[in-house]
Amino acid sequence: MTGPGPVVAAPTRPGLDAAARRDVGLLFATRVLRMFGYGFLAVVLVLYLTAIGLSGAETGLLLGLTLLGDAGVSLWLTTHADRFGRRRVLVAGAALMLLAGVAFTATSLLPVLLVAATLGVISPSGNEVGPFLAVEQASLSQLIPDRGRTQLFAWYQLAGSFATAAGTLTGGAIAQAAISGGAQPADAYRLVIFGYALVGIALGALFLLVSPRVEVPAASVRDQTVASRLGLHRSRGVVMRLSMLFALDAFAGGFAIQSFIAFWFHQRFAVDPGALGAVLAGANILAGFSALAAGRLAARFGLINTMVFTHLPSNVLLALVPFMPTLPLAVLCLFARFAISQMDVPTRQSYTMAIVAPDERSAAAGVTGIARSLGVAAAPLIAGPLFATAALASAPFVISGGLKVVYDLLLYRSFRRLRPPEEQPPA
Repeated sequence: MTGPGPVVAAPTRPGLDAAARRDVGLLFATRVLRMFGYGFLAVVLVLYLTAIGLSGAETGLLLGLTLLGDAGVSLWLTTHADRFGRRRVLVAGAALMLLAGVAFTATSLLPVLLVAATLGVISPSGNEVGPFLAVEQASLSQLIPDRGRTQLFAWYQLAGSFATAAGTLTGGAIAQAAISGGAQPADAYRLVIFGYALVGIALGALFLLVSPRVEVPAASVRDQTVASRLGLHRSRGVVMRLSMLFALDAFAGGFAIQSFIAFWFHQRFAVDPGALGAVLAGANILAGFSALAAGRLAARFGLINTMVFTHLPSNVLLALVPFMPTLPLAVLCLFARFAISQMDVPTRQSYTMAIVAPDERSAAAGVTGIARSLGVAAAPLIAGPLFATAALASAPFVISGGLKVVYDLLLYRSFRRLRPPEEQPPA
C-alpha cells in the first residue's frame, strides 16, 4: 500500500508553546492517517461485499450494523474518555479499527462479518466513525484559545478531506491495477481492506506519542454520577437537542454515503474502480476547501448562520445528481455539491465545543457524534435495497437532499439565539 501522501501541516496559533504545537501536530497527523484509511476503504467496500455474493439487503444490513456498532462502542468510550484518559481511548479505537479490517479480510461469511462490523471500527461512508473525532476535538479545544478554535477545526477538516481524497484515489488505483493484472475483483478489493487494517496499527503508534497535556486535569473531572448521565451536567439539555437534530442530518446523509455513491456511478455509468477513486478524490478535495472557507465566514456571519446557509444549496445539488443525463454532468453536479457541502462541519464541531463546559467536551462531542452514527446507521437498511433496484436507484439522493433541508430549517429555528463565547458582545 502506498503512503497517504504529504501530511498537511497543522496551523498553530502564535500563543502556543512548543509542547502544545507538538500535540496539535500529532493530532493532525492521526486525523490525516485515519481519513486516508477511511477513503481507501470507502471506494471498494460495497463493491467487495457484492463481489463476495451479498445481496443488496444483506449489504444494507451489514453497513447498518457497522455504523450501529460503531455508535455503541463510541458512546461508551467517549463518555468515559475524560475519566479513563483520552489517549487510552484513542489507542483502543485504533485497535478496534485493526480488528475490523482483519476480520473483513479473513472471511466472507456473513455471520462473522456481522460480528466484526458490530464490534469493530470500519467506515463505509469515508467519514469519521469511532471515538476518534470527539476525543481529538476535545483535546484540541483544550490546547488552543476560543477564538482560534473554529479556524483550527477548519484546517482539521481540510486535512481530513485531502487525506480522504488521497485514500480514495489510492484505493481505487490499487484495486484497478490488481484487476488489470488478472486478480479476481473480490481479491483485488480484499487487498485494499487489508491496507485499512495496517492503518489501524500505524494509528495506534501515533496516539502513544501524544502528551498528557491533552488530558483533563484530575481536579476538573466530575465524580461517578456524571458517567450515569453520559458525562454531561450543565449542558445536558442543549446537547440532547443538538443530538436529535444531528441524528436527522446524519440519517439523511446515510442515504448517500460515499460507498453508495461509488456503487451508483458504477451501476449507472459503468465507471471502473480507478475512475471512481478519482471522482471521489476530487469531491473530497473540494470538500476540504469548502471547510477552510467556513472559518472566515463564521467569523463574519456567526457559526449557526454559516452552518445553515451554506448547507441548504448543497442539499439541492445532491438531490439533482441522479437526474443528470450524462456522466460528466453527474460528476459536475456532485463536485458542485461537495464544493459547498462541508462548511457546516468545522462550524458544527466548533459550536458544540463552545457551548459546553471544558469537562463536558469529550462527552458532548461523543454524544452528538453517536447521535449522528445512530442516524446514519438506519439509512443503509433502506438505501441498500433502493440502490440495488434499477427503477429506484435515484430515490436515495432525493430523500437525502430533502431531509437535510428540513434539518437546516429546524437547526436555525432552534439555535440562532444561542451564541458561543466568541460571538457574545463585550461585557
